[in-house]
Amino acid sequence: MAEVLFYHLTESRLEDALPELLERSLQRGWRAVVQAVSQERRDALDHHLWVFRDDAFLPHGTDADSSGALQPVLLTVDPAQAANDPQIRFMVEGAVPNDLSAYVRGVYLFDGHDEEQLASARARWKVEKAAGHEVTYWQQSQDRRWVKKA
Repeated sequence: MAEVLFYHLTESRLEDALPELLERSLQRGWRAVVQAVSQERRDALDHHLWVFRDDAFLPHGTDADSSGALQPVLLTVDPAQAANDPQIRFMVEGAVPNDLSAYVRGVYLFDGHDEEQLASARARWKVEKAAGHEVTYWQQSQDRRWVKKA
């Protein structure tokens, strides 16, 4: 079973939090997939990961690229298993995967100021817990650090 983490964004935007979490995953030697809710959002994240910091970028591709399967980070809208053979799957802004059992870790990132995303995260918590995954809930503190709440 996968370890499933719920990250409740209260002090920063997804664009601020996601690159750091992806960098940590790559430092572990993991390949990652990020599932967005739309192609437009996937493409916006694609652009952002190239320019999020002046001195760095995250090597990545999208499921629209022919070389996406070769990348350490793959951006997709597909809820199925990713072509880059990842160990970790990020679901952003209400994206729902088919199944997380093939992953070491699943991560739901959701905006604490968006009622629809909050409702989706609550529903997914119940689904993942019922599936037998180890679930934990993390919320940002005022200094943007992650604090385990459950």
